[in-house]
Amino acid sequence: MANDLAVPGGDKQSFFSKLFKKKEKPFTGEKMKVGIIGCGWIAGSHVTEYKKMNDVEIVAVADLVEGKAEKFARKYGLKCRTYRSHKELIDNEKLDIVSVCTYNKTHAECTIYALNNGVNVMCEKPMCVTIEEAIAMTKAAKESGKKLSIGFQPRMDPNFQELKKVVQSGELGKVYYVQTGGGRTNGIPTPFGTSFIDSETAGIGAVGDIGCYSLDLVMNALGYPKPLTVSGYLNDSFGKDPKTYIGHPEYADKFGVDDFAAGFIRLEGGICLDFRIAWAMNLNTPGDTLFFGTKKALRVPSTPCWNGSIPKAMELSRVNQTTGLITKKKIKKFASPNVFYLKIRGFVDAVRNNTDVSAPPEQIIYNQAIIDGIVRSAKLGKEVEIELPEF
Repeated sequence: MANDLAVPGGDKQSFFSKLFKKKEKPFTGEKMKVGIIGCGWIAGSHVTEYKKMNDVEIVAVADLVEGKAEKFARKYGLKCRTYRSHKELIDNEKLDIVSVCTYNKTHAECTIYALNNGVNVMCEKPMCVTIEEAIAMTKAAKESGKKLSIGFQPRMDPNFQELKKVVQSGELGKVYYVQTGGGRTNGIPTPFGTSFIDSETAGIGAVGDIGCYSLDLVMNALGYPKPLTVSGYLNDSFGKDPKTYIGHPEYADKFGVDDFAAGFIRLEGGICLDFRIAWAMNLNTPGDTLFFGTKKALRVPSTPCWNGSIPKAMELSRVNQTTGLITKKKIKKFASPNVFYLKIRGFVDAVRNNTDVSAPPEQIIYNQAIIDGIVRSAKLGKEVEIELPEF
């Protein structure tokens, strides 16, 4: 399945530079009707990008908190209807697309209801919380015939695509081990309250919030091999410490997820994946992303605040096993475009033209299976197997 953004002529640098600066052409056809479910800060990013498009119209927004949808609409200058639930919005509007921007724990519920009612869904990451939810979402998309894409905007970055191109080219030989992860030194996300750290709303912590990006970086490059087993570990030491929250020590009592996660995952094809991610730690990084191949290795520099980006040039290396001589080669670093816009624009185009979405559930279900496996393994204190149905 082709899920990379096509680049005419193959010149990624010039193509993305032009696309980032170019204004959309006038549109005279029927506008697609869009609804926004959940009116938090990430929903604002969706609205900002939708408003740049002249072939869509935001007709309704919904949030379960009284008055929040109305305030959100005013803030972003939306002349649209407001609702208190996703069901009210979907039942009362004739929509082409909804963006699901709710708590992690309600991603599945909102997405499945929309799909079952004939609406295409752009669902924010992580896909959901449990593997059972991911299976249900994938089935709903397949059975409804509607589009479902998960919000992995880093896939629209030319550096991300170059990574996949190198790995898939065979230049590394057989990839047998991958190390990935990253995180923040002190970045537990509480600037807007406790929704990210409360188990009742988030369900999962760093492992899902930013860990899903790290997993997608390497899994996408590898071609999304099926995960077979997971041995996982979770920690909450920083999240449970009142000193972590300046001015809000009471947040520590609300903390019910992980602030650090690690996992050792066995993938199809004899590949081992060594993963770690953090919201808080006493290091600036847990290490670069590394691909070990039989011909060459590939180093992807870590980023200070993991968001799926590739901050510096990637590097290929090869060691002559006879002489010990190391040969290194930098891979050209491309300027990054507005990937969030490209994510939303790409989804609108996929719906309008009935083409592939950038992050289909048939792939991201493997991402969610690893996250779910880490959580289950950590609770059980032993390795767990991953069992998934065929789609």
